[in-house]
Amino acid sequence: MSEREFDLVLFGATGFTGGLTAEYLARHAPVGCRGALAGRNRDKLAAVRDRLAEVNPELKKLALLHADVTDPASMADLARRARVAITTVGPYLEHGEPLVAACAEAGTDYVDLTGEPEFVDRMYVAHHEAAVASGARIVHACGFDSVPHDLGAFFTVNQLPEGVPIELRGMVRSNATFSGGTFASALTAMSRPRQMKQAAADRRRLEPKPEGRRVRTVAKRPHFDKEAGFWLVPLPTIDPMVVKRSAAALERYGPQFSYAHYAAVKRLPMAVGGLAGVGAVTAAAQVPPLRRWLMSRVPQGEGPSEERRASSYFSVRFIGEGGGKRVHTEVRGGDPGYDETAKMLAESALSLAFDDNPPTAGQVTTAQAMGQNLLDRLVAAGLTFRVVDLA
Repeated sequence: MSEREFDLVLFGATGFTGGLTAEYLARHAPVGCRGALAGRNRDKLAAVRDRLAEVNPELKKLALLHADVTDPASMADLARRARVAITTVGPYLEHGEPLVAACAEAGTDYVDLTGEPEFVDRMYVAHHEAAVASGARIVHACGFDSVPHDLGAFFTVNQLPEGVPIELRGMVRSNATFSGGTFASALTAMSRPRQMKQAAADRRRLEPKPEGRRVRTVAKRPHFDKEAGFWLVPLPTIDPMVVKRSAAALERYGPQFSYAHYAAVKRLPMAVGGLAGVGAVTAAAQVPPLRRWLMSRVPQGEGPSEERRASSYFSVRFIGEGGGKRVHTEVRGGDPGYDETAKMLAESALSLAFDDNPPTAGQVTTAQAMGQNLLDRLVAAGLTFRVVDLA
């Protein structure tokens, strides 16, 4: 791996979030980091490179690689030349597998931004064993899906006693807008409930369960949580699945571990309105013309202004109980869908490339693959992980 041509190759830098990721790396990659941009259109890649050179003049000669998901040879070439491949090219269910397959075969570490459960499960079934054999670490969901939740749970568990049953709930708040790519991925997932259920079943048949331990996800119906002070609405996202997989992989989560994941709102009408909105979008996603119309309302590759992003925030509060102890923690940052997602993705790649991480291979989570190293990186980069109360 150390003899490969590039430490990092970013696939998708001509998109909105990919461009933000490229700019973050231009500012924060360590001296001597060998990078490249990959994509179908060399002219567009060159324009991104020119913009990056304004940030860091040393990037004027940044390598540009041809990469196209419909061209397996180009995917294999990218994977063979990189230590870590970063991709922002989604929806991943449509465009993601060729690079996962190439990285699993070549022993190349891989990070993406997917929040698509069906894609993640299909990639486990198809490529986990190949990645284990080659030594590749395939790490999905390295943006707002699901780093704050996965590492927030990891951080909270580490405040509680070891070797005891642990119950944990996470509560998400944000004022941010979502990206076109995220919306397209969500609509795709909503339109495929049968396929998503089948992919999850296929994975369960293959994935070993932790020996002598029990991990599970639980969620109550919408309710008011007196301790948290919010109305809580279950969130049907990939995040609780990722937390559960980290808990299954890491004994620190205790002999019995449960996690519940919610959106937190101050007032009941907001909770009711949110549920109604999700229900309406889910229904519309089942009808192809309506699904296409909805996607056209939030185009992929575009995002809010810098000013709008600067006013956005996210907060994930956790309440954990175990061994007679109770802890409240918080993960907090700025704009989750764009700026902080680009930061999380870039730092995940840098951690895989340069940190002394635990030995892992195959499809792994951020907590499992990088854990404290990535958490420390994100704190240094401006995210907050804090204990609010401990009793």
